Amino acid sequence: MKQFTYYTPTKVVFGKDTELQVGKLVKEQGAKKVLIHYGGGSAVRSGLLDRVRKSLEEEGIESVCLGGVKPNPRLSLVREGIALGKKEQVDFILAVGGGSVIDSSKAIGYGLYDGGDIWDFYLRKRTASGCVPVGAVLTIAAAGSEMSQSCVITNEDGWIKRGYSSNYARCRFAVLNPELTYTLPWYQTACGCVDIIMHIMERYFTPDSDTMLTDGMSEQIIRTVMYNARILKKDPENYNARAQVMWAGSLAHNGLLSCGVQEDWASHQLEHELSGLFDVAHGAGLAAVWGSWARYVVDAKPERFAQLAVNILGVPMNFSDVKGTALAGIEAMERFFMEIDMPVNLHELGVEPTQEQIQIMARKCTFNGERTVGGIRKLGETEIAEIYRMAL
Repeated sequence: MKQFTYYTPTKVVFGKDTELQVGKLVKEQGAKKVLIHYGGGSAVRSGLLDRVRKSLEEEGIESVCLGGVKPNPRLSLVREGIALGKKEQVDFILAVGGGSVIDSSKAIGYGLYDGGDIWDFYLRKRTASGCVPVGAVLTIAAAGSEMSQSCVITNEDGWIKRGYSSNYARCRFAVLNPELTYTLPWYQTACGCVDIIMHIMERYFTPDSDTMLTDGMSEQIIRTVMYNARILKKDPENYNARAQVMWAGSLAHNGLLSCGVQEDWASHQLEHELSGLFDVAHGAGLAAVWGSWARYVVDAKPERFAQLAVNILGVPMNFSDVKGTALAGIEAMERFFMEIDMPVNLHELGVEPTQEQIQIMARKCTFNGERTVGGIRKLGETEIAEIYRMAL
């Protein structure tokens, strides 16, 4: 195992009705005025926003609201949130929603703390020196942003999707009530399950080989998500299945499964350009490109793909044909994606990029030729474009 530092400061409050504790949790942070950031109308219609505001009022904490966060959260709303936060002199940001809302909240926190153009952080022109404290009431199990150090924002000027990571933006607390996910449409639930699995696989597909403990944890969490996704397709209000998936989402992206391993993240980088240009759901985009990525890089580490096939997907090991086992595992994972109504190519995703658009995405993915992506195999613009073509 490689040397590592494991840091996960987020306080997790898990279970039924835990959103009623928000006021006390914010008070513990010494906050006086909160910016409540949320997405569409569901937080209002369900009464969740009212419950959160009442909990804050009971602790004598003022609040202002900013809704409108969309999937693939927009830079324009982040800037609006920064302006509102400055005007109202807020000292805490409460994200009520899923990963997009939490990511947008983190970006607002950076902007309120440091000033200047927030997009500079995402272009790597500046480094954050802090972040206004952020807390989360999670309503979608997917991104893991409630316990991660990262956030991803889309700039409408050029439709560029970029991420920024620092420990400053880790949520001070995360409220996880599985009941808040009951009303999610099946498509969003399935997208979330794919996102969780892919967060794990970005660590699982490592060039390292001395990762037995982390591999075992990764494999069990993926199996857990797959098992409970099948339950939720038939029974969306199954509390235990919702709880298992919600906790899996946090564990998948809180750094635990990164300990001691070199990560990959090529699939996520490929998808970021796809959803940046075409505004597709992140989980669905990941499902659509993963199989093509896997087949393109399988020769770099066939034994790792074979391990996935055998330990997670139940494919029999053929010791005389390790690559054959690996390819069978890729096919089995794609069958699971199809079983939960996720696409396995760009056509099924509803996207038909032109050759020019493929080159644009590949170019953006390499930051205009300034970087490669991937861990088990380094991918440049040519290789990335070929993977997109394979995914058509």
